[in-house]
Amino acid sequence: MRGFLFKRIIQLIPTLFIVAVIVFFITRMLPGNPAAVMLGPQASAEDIAAYSDKLGLNDPMYQQFFDYLLNLVTLDFGNSLSYNQPIVDLIMERFPNTILLAVSALILAVIVGVPAGIIAARKQNTLIDYSVTTLSLIGVSMPIFWLGVMLVLYFSVNLGWLPATGMGSLEDGFWDFISHLILPSIALATIPTSQFARIIRSSMLETISQDYVKTARSKGLKEFMVINKHAFKNALTPLITVMGLQFSALLGGAVLTETIFSWPGMGLLIIDAIEKRDFVVVQSTVIFVAVIYVVINLIVDILYKVVNPKVNLDSNNGGGK
Repeated sequence: MRGFLFKRIIQLIPTLFIVAVIVFFITRMLPGNPAAVMLGPQASAEDIAAYSDKLGLNDPMYQQFFDYLLNLVTLDFGNSLSYNQPIVDLIMERFPNTILLAVSALILAVIVGVPAGIIAARKQNTLIDYSVTTLSLIGVSMPIFWLGVMLVLYFSVNLGWLPATGMGSLEDGFWDFISHLILPSIALATIPTSQFARIIRSSMLETISQDYVKTARSKGLKEFMVINKHAFKNALTPLITVMGLQFSALLGGAVLTETIFSWPGMGLLIIDAIEKRDFVVVQSTVIFVAVIYVVINLIVDILYKVVNPKVNLDSNNGGGK
């Protein structure tokens, strides 16, 4: 296990370096001068040039890139150009909100998707199975931005049941907090719910056909015990991998969801920074999300070994037997 962890941590370095390089050059390709955006339309060309020089925008590209890498290595994210405060403070302020939304969506996806997949497997080739499969396909294919707008239009504008935007506070009551969380969680949970249902259905169908499940049934065990104690436990391994990947994807998918529902998280921070040409914030937040992504994948590999000890973590493919 120690050798595996050391190897994976070393592998993270080139991955994060490639992400850092891509982010740096993409942010430099954004149209518009950050200095001009921050100074406003009334600023003169001389003022823009002077402020650009102050921000280091007139330095050679290689010098900017070297300073950027040096700051990353020393964990110095610097100050935001537009918010005029340390980027670390911005991330620490917004990241918990994104985690809250992602975890809520993941819990909702597990609560709905896993039972749906189990029921579809038990009722194979029936109307229930076809319905779950069809809804899963629709859920995977449905764009988040369209679904989010439809949810706001129906439940907020037409019915007036739930707030359309913003984040509630526990100080204003538990319902205020939950009501603001419902619509963005549903929008963000649609794809992982569909994925979980499909994965569990496929895995359960494979597990149910195994000899040990047939033996358990022949011993007279109740179907509930056969499904939950024998079949589901062994069908859980692929779900763990998909859950880890989906949780990482939720952090990225939150960009669209947070923008639609004005949820004050990392996604909305990135969009605002792009609009203000605050490339320093864009770089730091994307790198931060990339680090979280690779760490989650590492945790998934460890959990994979815990659930299925037969997995050889030291193999070259990272998950061979």
